[in-house]
Order: sequence, then structure tokens, then C-alpha cells
Amino acid sequence: MNTTTTAGNDTPSTTSTQGRDELIAKAKDSVTEATQTAVDAVKANPKTAAAIAAGAVAAVAGVAYGATKLAAKSDDKGTKKTTSTKK
Repeated sequence: MNTTTTAGNDTPSTTSTQGRDELIAKAKDSVTEATQTAVDAVKANPKTAAAIAAGAVAAVAGVAYGATKLAAKSDDKGTKKTTSTKK
């Protein structure tokens, strides 16, 4: 198996197909384990999980709303007509 190390990183990075397959298998195992842990946590505390999910949705909605308002303001800057108050 061919390995190389990058500057500042003591962990070898694999360049062979076998090494990549091993990394993918480890990643799949990690994702599966994390998913199972999340499912178990939701089963143990469904109300808490629902509250966290609702909070996350509200946060994303707030960011989306703010972004659209900012985008609308920047679009309006070039199209608004200004009126002079000089007499």
C-alpha cells in the first residue's frame, strides 16, 4: 500500500484503491454508529428531540428570512427614486 504524509499532518494518507476502500468502510461504520446513537437518543427523549428539531428549523427559517430581506434591500438601492427636499 502506498502512503504519503502531508506537511503538519502525521497521519498517512493512502493512495491505493485498497486504502480508499478501507477509509470508505470506516466512514460508513462511523455514520451508521452516529445514526444509531441519534435514533437511540430520540427514542429515549422524544420531546427533547422534537424541541431541538423545532429550534433548528426556526433558526434556519430566521436566517433565510433575513437573507431575503438583505437581498431585497441591496436590489432596491439601485431602483429607488430619491426625492429632493430642497425648495
